[in-house]
Amino acid sequence: MITPTYLKPGDTIGIVSPAKSIVPDVITMATAIFENAGFKVRLGKHATGSYHQYAGTDLQRAADFQEMLDDASVKLILCSRGGYGSVRIIDKLDFGGFKRSPKWIAGYSDITIFHSYVYSMFGVEGIHSVMPLDFIRVNDPGRSVQYLIDTIQGKHLNYSFNSHPLNRKGNAKAVLVGGNLSILCSLLGSKGDPDTDGRILFIEDVGENLYRLDRMMWTLKRAGKLDGLAGLVVGGLTGMTDNDIKFGLTAEEIVAEAVAAYDYPVCFNFPAGHQKQNFPLILGRELEFEVQKNISLNFNSHNHE
Repeated sequence: MITPTYLKPGDTIGIVSPAKSIVPDVITMATAIFENAGFKVRLGKHATGSYHQYAGTDLQRAADFQEMLDDASVKLILCSRGGYGSVRIIDKLDFGGFKRSPKWIAGYSDITIFHSYVYSMFGVEGIHSVMPLDFIRVNDPGRSVQYLIDTIQGKHLNYSFNSHPLNRKGNAKAVLVGGNLSILCSLLGSKGDPDTDGRILFIEDVGENLYRLDRMMWTLKRAGKLDGLAGLVVGGLTGMTDNDIKFGLTAEEIVAEAVAAYDYPVCFNFPAGHQKQNFPLILGRELEFEVQKNISLNFNSHNHE
């Protein structure tokens, strides 16, 4: 795997909106937070644009992203939000310059499209993280934003948190892949569909009906994406809905049932996804994963000048 160059104060962060539109005030706040941390910020021309539900037409959003890919001074491409739309532009992008000189791409949800693509096609790490849409205030951006700032500067990531009744104990050391569950299902069989065999898989999702969550887990299972895992990390499964006739299982129980036949370690409620605490994960990075009474995730250090 290739680790892009970490950022130092004075480096430039490019903010783009490759999917849904976003309120300009949010971008203004994100800019202030990063400038206060010592970075320069460059905005895509259509970062605060609007075209139906998108931040611009497909060509406009793709042009913004392409400009950030090609600008050598931009060390991190931070997506302002997810929603829907990244899949409409991914094949319009030329990653030639990115392949020669990789840089960080950060975001979550719909941004799983980009993470999966650069991992699968080029072996480049990416950062599953909070986005400007979730930033709260300039003077107190919160732990998730601070952890993102630490991560892009190469500070070591090591998480420890409490157990969950459905966890399955065990240890694993493997590369972390994944992201938003519905996006991962939509990528099956396409360019950028990440290989999960021998990897630790991370999943999260929001606003799904329980039966659709169950269908997605069965889809991954029937596609062979679950049987060869080294481990499974489950983030937030938030805002799930049910029908008048109840499904009968919670979101966590649906996931646990889907992987019950396997013996790799599984943990639930990792603080990442569509929730207040959305701690960064380095996708494509080797992870030491231990599920015992407490859970430990320790990313191996890659220090590139």
